[in-house]
Amino acid sequence: MKIRWHNEQQPKMKINENNGVTYLTWPVIDKMPWICHGFSTRLGGVSQGCFSSMNLSFARGDEKANVLENYNRITKAIGCSMEDLVVSHQTHTTNVRVVTDKDRGKGVLYPRDYQDVDGLVTDQPGIVLTTFYADCVPLYLIDPVHKAIGLSHSGWRGTKGRMGQATIRKMREVYGTNPKDLVVAIGPSICQDCYEVSEDVIEEFKMAFHSRHWQSLFYKKENGKYQLNLWEANRIIFMEAGVLPENIHMPDLCTCCNPDFLFSHRASGGKRGNLAAFLGIYNNK
Repeated sequence: MKIRWHNEQQPKMKINENNGVTYLTWPVIDKMPWICHGFSTRLGGVSQGCFSSMNLSFARGDEKANVLENYNRITKAIGCSMEDLVVSHQTHTTNVRVVTDKDRGKGVLYPRDYQDVDGLVTDQPGIVLTTFYADCVPLYLIDPVHKAIGLSHSGWRGTKGRMGQATIRKMREVYGTNPKDLVVAIGPSICQDCYEVSEDVIEEFKMAFHSRHWQSLFYKKENGKYQLNLWEANRIIFMEAGVLPENIHMPDLCTCCNPDFLFSHRASGGKRGNLAAFLGIYNNK
C-alpha cells in the first residue's frame, strides 16, 4: 500500500508491523525507554465492512467481540495490555481529566464514571491514555523532567478552544510541568487541502487567533468556503503556550488523503471505524 506523505523532505513517523498489526510511532518518542506510545491504522484487526479492520470504537455499530479482539491485538503490538488503558469520552470539549491507577481499564473493560473528557493526563506508571480519531487532531505531550504525559483530542472546536494549552495548564497545575521541557507531537489528522469549512467556523478562528496568523491558517476559495489548517493552528497554540519550536513534531500524514490506511470521516462520508492514539508510562522503566 502506497502511503501519501505531505512533504517527503520532512521527518516521518515510523510505520511498524507486529504480529500482523500495523501502527505508527514517532522516532523521537521511540528513543524514550519509559514511554509506550502508538497510533493505530486500519490494518491488522478483525472487523468487517466499513469497519475493516482495526476499528477501536464500540459506538459505531461494530460487533463488540470484534472491537475487543482489535484492542487485544493493538495493545499487544505496542507493548501494553487492555487492563492498562484509560479511555476518553470525547464531546469536543477542552476538559482534561487527571488519570490515576483507579481508572485502569475504564472505557474498554469497565464502564467509565466520567463524561465530556477530551484530554487525559497522568504521571502514574502502568497507565496508557487512549483517545480516538477519524480526522480530528491527536495531541501527544511528554514531560521528561517530571515523568508526566498528556494525550488530547482536538477537532476544530477543541483547537479553537486551545486544547493543547488546556492540557499543558493541567500538567503544570498537577505535575509542575514547564512547557519548555515538553516534547509534543501532533498526530495524523485531516490536512488543510482536505479540510473545507464554512465561513462561520473561520469567524470563530479569527476571534481565537491573532490576525498575523490568519494567512497561514486559512484561505478562501471561489465557492465561498475556506480551507483550514488544523496542524498549523495546533503548532501555534503549543508555541504560544511556551513549547519550544524544535520540540513540536508534525504529522505530515493526512487521514483523508489515506483512506485505505487510516479511517477518515470525510473520505468515508461517516461510514467508518475509529483510530486510536495511545500514550503510556511503562512500569519499572
